[in-house]
Amino acid sequence: MEELNSSKISPSVFKLLSFATSEKNINEEYRMYIKLPTRKLYGYFLDSEIVGCIGFELLGQKRCVIKHIAVSPSHRYRKIGSEMINFILEKYSLVYVLAETDNDAINFYRKYGFEIKSLGEKYPGVERFQCIFKNKSKLGS
Repeated sequence: MEELNSSKISPSVFKLLSFATSEKNINEEYRMYIKLPTRKLYGYFLDSEIVGCIGFELLGQKRCVIKHIAVSPSHRYRKIGSEMINFILEKYSLVYVLAETDNDAINFYRKYGFEIKSLGEKYPGVERFQCIFKNKSKLGS
């Protein structure tokens, strides 16, 4: 895992972020990762090729919200997403991790151990879900 902090977004990072957000928002979201000290973006590399990324915002001591998480289609179902979450949990000693998602990723979060709560239809025809992970190994520390 490597922090992505180049002032210019690479095509491979742009492509990964396109799996996690609308293409029209990617440049602005990337700019926020570079500009704000509370936002972090990490890349997951295999043989010098970036195959995943996780972006999050630190919300205060030991809490964050995942803004983007993506794995290239050819590398999915290999626990890369889980490894990226494990990395940020450890690196930042996180106790609580929040995320919001749609039906496409709900099973990923559920399998990892997030509690899932429906937020209802936030956009026409799109149900959204709040995902909350409590890091039991860090609770009370």
